[in-house]
Amino acid sequence: MTLEQPALSLAEAYRASLETGNAALRAGDKVTAYAAFERAHVLGQRRTGWHLRSHVGFLRWAWRFGDPREFFGQLTRLLAALVFTRIWVPVGNTGGARVSAFRPMDVPPDIAALLKPADERSQTREHAEGDKR
Repeated sequence: MTLEQPALSLAEAYRASLETGNAALRAGDKVTAYAAFERAHVLGQRRTGWHLRSHVGFLRWAWRFGDPREFFGQLTRLLAALVFTRIWVPVGNTGGARVSAFRPMDVPPDIAALLKPADERSQTREHAEGDKR
């Protein structure tokens, strides 16, 4: 008999990724921390606070592991996230300083499934607002 895990909400998946990244960072697990912050970035890049927190995770990672390229890259990305999150984000971009901040990337299927309801709600809201005009 297999027990099925309940599906996580977008917020739960985002928090879990950030918590995994922070725990791995404390443990000195460079690879797991970075991957978790990438995942948190993709999950949270459409919400300013979440987006900023994912970049803070990367910034802490860069400081912890002495990576100046990542550190300074994250400083610029923090500012960009603050200004541009509500206007435009490159969908699927993993947020690290070693990829262009403007490059859209493929979204992993499990993340796409979590983002889809948010996209549908946004489109429904836009449609309803258009009907009111």
